[in-house]
Amino acid sequence: MIDHTHDVGASSWVPGANEHPDFPVQNLPLGVFSVGGGERRIGTAIGEHVLDLTELAPKLPIPVRAALAEPTLNALFALPGTDRLALRQAVFALLTSEGKQHRIMPFLKPLADCTLHLPFRIGDYTDFYVGIHHATAIGKLFRPDNPLLPNYKHVPIGYHGRASSVRVSGTPVVRPRGQIKAPDADAPAHAPARRLDCELELGVWIAGDNDLGTTIPVDLAWDRIGGLTLLNDWSARDIQAWEYQPLGPFLAKNFLTTISPWVVTTEALAPFRVAQSPRPDGDPAPLPYLQSADDQTEGALSIDLGITLSTAAMRDKGLAPQRLAQGNSADAMYWTVAQIVTHHASGGCDLHAGDLLGTGTLSGQAKGSEGSLIELTEGGKRPLVLAGGETRTFLEDGDELALVAHARREGYRSIGFGPCVGRVVPAA
Repeated sequence: MIDHTHDVGASSWVPGANEHPDFPVQNLPLGVFSVGGGERRIGTAIGEHVLDLTELAPKLPIPVRAALAEPTLNALFALPGTDRLALRQAVFALLTSEGKQHRIMPFLKPLADCTLHLPFRIGDYTDFYVGIHHATAIGKLFRPDNPLLPNYKHVPIGYHGRASSVRVSGTPVVRPRGQIKAPDADAPAHAPARRLDCELELGVWIAGDNDLGTTIPVDLAWDRIGGLTLLNDWSARDIQAWEYQPLGPFLAKNFLTTISPWVVTTEALAPFRVAQSPRPDGDPAPLPYLQSADDQTEGALSIDLGITLSTAAMRDKGLAPQRLAQGNSADAMYWTVAQIVTHHASGGCDLHAGDLLGTGTLSGQAKGSEGSLIELTEGGKRPLVLAGGETRTFLEDGDELALVAHARREGYRSIGFGPCVGRVVPAA
């Protein structure tokens, strides 16, 4: 899957693209945008510009032209992966050839003039729990002697989330209300959450369709992975603690899930596929339907992940956002992306283009690589000290939290995922 579009020496004539930290020509993520309240269109990010693929469609490969006229990416990702690869290669050629500059320049829009939208019409959203260090840390808070439940190393754990409240980066985070029961209270109260948290995740966009009752073999699962995004599954920990038994998350999660607007495609991520970390001695081998030598050899992804926080007081003082955590997805995921796709369909569930899967919180093992505040503060026992002297255990109104991600590997140009930001506002 690695080809000339990944060449570290390739350069684009688009001003600023070659030095851009997220969107050089080796990336070419796909998204949906509008300008000045106009119609939604499909585009690709290149530097600080958006190339309007809807308008450019007559100059692009024939199989994708009709899909590019749609207001979402669903139709494009319902096509065979070879068609999206042909689109990538065609766009790459247009943006790297000096002879094309004058013909293509009119199709470029300044990113600052564009409004970015949800890239897909999301049919379903499922959140997994494949970050083993996160699962262990959370388990230790509640079950110090037995942090991981017996099924964790046998089956990719997941639950069905709420697709209707998935929103694009920049959407305000309205503090949720729910039932909260303090440990010393006789009864719960309905109140705004006080332990509002983030979750650093990757989102997996499904490509193609399978019929109800069919399955997806693990060796073919990457054919069903269209691309990745950043995903913040905001969590109200105090609401969650009371309501999650016996059926799991509900109001603690369904008030908002934030995603980055750009889909970093499977094709762009090809150089960053690496070997899955070997299971520790004594861990059970996956059941046969989840086993694949190829997936273990190149099914993990090397993506640097981080969290930054900016409070209202920090912004008033002109202080830069403070980095809270930094880790890598390859160190965090006990199950590969292919394994979670295969498991999702293993009972006969039909997956469709535009469905969204979350990986679950991706925390590293090292201090400072935790993907949530509940881990960073050890359940609120150890407040974080911020620039300017403020402290935080959980998020307060006015706090702006951002997730960041860059895929990096020696010999290749690093590529980024763009913004995944939310600012907390008071409960309604």
